[in-house]
Parts: sequence; C-alpha cells; structure tokens
Amino acid sequence: MPNKQSRFLIDTYFAAFNAGDTKKMESLVTEDLVHDVNQGERRHGKDKFWSFNVHMTRCYKERLSDIVLFVNEEGTRAAAEFIVHGTYIGTDEGLPPANGQTYKLPAGSFFEIRNGQISRITTYYNLQNWIDQVKGEGGDEAVG
Repeated sequence: MPNKQSRFLIDTYFAAFNAGDTKKMESLVTEDLVHDVNQGERRHGKDKFWSFNVHMTRCYKERLSDIVLFVNEEGTRAAAEFIVHGTYIGTDEGLPPANGQTYKLPAGSFFEIRNGQISRITTYYNLQNWIDQVKGEGGDEAVG
C-alpha cells in the first residue's frame, strides 16, 4: 500500500507541474524539504522551494511528457525519467538571453517520501544540451 500512495503522490506532483500549479506542488512537500537543483546549490525548506518556483515561472514555461515512474516497495523512494518540453521566456542569470526559444531534453528526478509528503527532490538534466538548444546549436537531436 505505501508504494501505491507514493506513486499517487508523485503522479499528483507531476500533474501539478504540468498544470503550472506551484501552490499544489508546494502542498505536497515537507516543511524541511531538501531540494537539489541541477548543477546548483542545495536548498533547504519549503520557503526556498517556493522562491525557486517563482524564479522558474518567470524564466521558463515547461511541460513534461513520457514520464516513467519507479517507486520502491516501501514507498520511501521514487525516481522518474521524462522529457522536458520548454520555452525560455525570461533571461536567467548567467545563461544565454531568452527570446522565446523552445527546447526538448531528457531529464530525471529522484524523490524521498516521508509521512505522505515529498521530503527530497533531486533533478538532473544535461545543461550543455539545453544551452546548445537555446543558442540554436542543434542540441535537440540528443533526445531519444
């Protein structure tokens, strides 16, 4: 049963992500969430997750597809692989200028689950592939 509950939790998280419902996403995480951002600093706490979501909403419009979810039997860990379809809508500090470029790249996330909420999110993708795509250097063919 814990496996099914955790699967439902992560499915709900991804549905909220695709709907752009950051409030729903935030309702699914613990107050002491550990959030590891791809090639970025570790963020501690729900408040940091909130500010990350505000930033992401300003710079990116993304939708996930082809989500494949794995959950351990105990329901305490989960992993997902997916394709990110995005539009770069606002220049992010230290990255190329945004002018509505689209991108598509494979990514993955790892989760820890505690007491029916997500207590850790770690996300990975190939940043160089993303940069190549938004610069128009053809990184898109790396998506399988």
